[in-house]
Amino acid sequence: MIKNYLLVAWRNLWRKKSFSILNITGLSIGMAAAVLILLWIQSEMRYDQGYANKERIYDVWNRFKKNGEINCWRTTPKVMASAIQADYPEVEQTTRVNYPTSVLFSLGDKRITARTCAVDSTFLNIFELPLLEGNRSKALDGLYSLVVTQDLAKRLFGDENPMGKVVKLNNEHNFTVTGVLKEKPRNSRFNFECLVSWAYLRFMGEDDSFWGNNSTSTYVKLKKNASFDAMQAKILTLRKKYDKEDPDMETFLYPVTRTYLHGRFENGKEAGGRIEIVRLFGIIAGFILLVACINFMNLSTARSEKRAKEVGIRKVVGARRRSLIAQFLGESVLMSLLAAVVAVLIVQLALPAFNKLVDRQLALEWNNGTFWLGALVFVIATGLLAGSYPALFLSSFKPVSVMKGTFKAANALITPRKVLVIGQFTFAIVLIIATIIVRQQMYNAQQRQTGYDKGNLIYTFMEGDMYKNYEVIKQEVLSSGAVTSITKTSAPITESWSNTWGMYWNGKDPDDKRVVNRLCADNAIVKTIGLQLVQGRDFDLTTYPTDSNATILNESAVKLMGLKEPLGQIIKDMGEEFKVIGVVKDFIVESPYQPVNPMAIHGAKGYFNVINLKLNPAHTNTANISKIEAIFKKHNPEYPYNYRFTDEEYSHKFDNEKRTGTLATLFALLTIVISCLGLFGLASYMAENRIKEIGVRKVLGASVGSITRLLSVDFLKLILVSFVIAAPLGYWAMHNWLKDFPYRVPIQWWVFAAAGLLSVGIALLTVSFQALRAARSNPMNSLRTE
Repeated sequence: MIKNYLLVAWRNLWRKKSFSILNITGLSIGMAAAVLILLWIQSEMRYDQGYANKERIYDVWNRFKKNGEINCWRTTPKVMASAIQADYPEVEQTTRVNYPTSVLFSLGDKRITARTCAVDSTFLNIFELPLLEGNRSKALDGLYSLVVTQDLAKRLFGDENPMGKVVKLNNEHNFTVTGVLKEKPRNSRFNFECLVSWAYLRFMGEDDSFWGNNSTSTYVKLKKNASFDAMQAKILTLRKKYDKEDPDMETFLYPVTRTYLHGRFENGKEAGGRIEIVRLFGIIAGFILLVACINFMNLSTARSEKRAKEVGIRKVVGARRRSLIAQFLGESVLMSLLAAVVAVLIVQLALPAFNKLVDRQLALEWNNGTFWLGALVFVIATGLLAGSYPALFLSSFKPVSVMKGTFKAANALITPRKVLVIGQFTFAIVLIIATIIVRQQMYNAQQRQTGYDKGNLIYTFMEGDMYKNYEVIKQEVLSSGAVTSITKTSAPITESWSNTWGMYWNGKDPDDKRVVNRLCADNAIVKTIGLQLVQGRDFDLTTYPTDSNATILNESAVKLMGLKEPLGQIIKDMGEEFKVIGVVKDFIVESPYQPVNPMAIHGAKGYFNVINLKLNPAHTNTANISKIEAIFKKHNPEYPYNYRFTDEEYSHKFDNEKRTGTLATLFALLTIVISCLGLFGLASYMAENRIKEIGVRKVLGASVGSITRLLSVDFLKLILVSFVIAAPLGYWAMHNWLKDFPYRVPIQWWVFAAAGLLSVGIALLTVSFQALRAARSNPMNSLRTE
């Protein structure tokens, strides 16, 4: 029986090649799109999930109530790890991890820079990253211990065994390789190429006893039988014991496996995060697959009259309905299998471009048994879903009506087929609306005034001899004509590295804990960065040596401090007094979608990390950078000269939204293509079923245009109904998405008009092709048999 069903199924597919190609194409595109999204979702869900004993590892977070709101953040004081380890017996181990920095590795004539983190010696025991060489319990015990990744070891030592090899870091100290790590997956929070011991930071003068500087990530691993709830209750008051400046600040633990997807807090409560994007694209994947299945259902039921006699004969000779349902489901599963083969080819061809788009290394896991089981379930489930309605519909035919020739498919006002078409295009129109608004929002943020001139502005991180030779470098670079101005800062202008609620000014409420961002700079920051002065002047240490104790505020800081006459006011910070010498307009440092935070730019007593250079527009950037590079190499010969364009770094702030917008556009187009394939097939069968009517109308004088309208109007009505449903759904969805952005575009009427016109235009174009073809056919061909 099964053999017979398969044979009949194959014959039906082969006999109706155009129908089969349409169905397989629609299903395969839908399956391929769903698979790509599911691969990305799988990668996101696996983020930070690869650590042994991950259920016992926690991030240490801070929580503080200020001005009626509870703020949460993940950086902690360096001293916190040792305090937790000492005070709580439930804790097995703690470790600190600092922000990765670029470090120079010198080996003979070889010079390589690599991202390096300082960690406690317990780090490898807590996270148990795969170690190819070395002892994880002892690898970071020594002051000059070095653990490198497999790739860095290859770059440094080639094919030689790296263990025990000596390499110099930052031209200061020799380190010995004591461990080699296997390359980490990209879906991990750790982005280092090398690890050094925290003991080395202490040796170099790093202060890890101060509670007021939240600059380090701290991790805790609880003992096997420790109660998380009990530990959470205990650790809340940790700062009350040690932190004299902020004893009311709370400490809490958060699972390391949840931070990436769920680590967004609002008023002290977990409020989602990246998981919302994952869920959104999961829904999109489901709907795209559903749209493809709807195509199958519609095209299968459209051919009902063609298969009615087959059903009638089978029932007359004794076939039961359940056997007919099994037969039709078998046909749909067979078609799903064929579509899956095509889908795999599409996925393999699309993966390189898709990986580049989502910045991941996704792949089909051919050697994974779970993958094959999941693929089989996916294919069968798709086939059963696509074939369920046609199987029930076709198997319901009454043999008497069919054999008498009185059977006729229903043409009611509302039919399941029409409902399915409406559902398809409703989803497509919602996606079109979403795509337009996402792109609007991104464009709106990109057009927002930054408050400074990022054109022709580059920066380089200070390394090696740049510190001691800065003044010489500065003079030579200015003399070369390659730049018009130069300044040092503590951080890139596109990033906020330091903030505090411990800044004081005249009239400040002692309970005011609002945060002020902090940036340190030397001469000519206003000129170099292109900040817009509202009052006062730029830093000028040559004319005003006391500018090392001066500060420049942005307008938000002036407003927060309530300074009616800011110039000359004294601001206390970091144990120093700073005199306000200028006020600049607000400039965007952090998110372009959020309000600008208060900012104080302090004078030259700060610690500098970055050199900013304004390139001379009279020369090409290539010529300017060539001169700059020669000067930097002359005075800092051990380090390669690396630089970044500020405008390019600023553009990275839009990467997530660009990615979301591109993905939404891509999947909206795929949904439209799949839906149009279905419309094309339905229009073809409608024209075929009405071929004699068309012939009669043409004989009676009907024009090609009137017949085209006749065949198109029913589909146009369905698209219009889809639009009526999709418009409020799209508004609701995008209103909820936009509400998280303080700076957002208004949802305008033309977005819905454009989405409606686009969907109607595409649908009419698809249907009209078949309608015109039928309208231009020779009526004699259809009437000859009458």
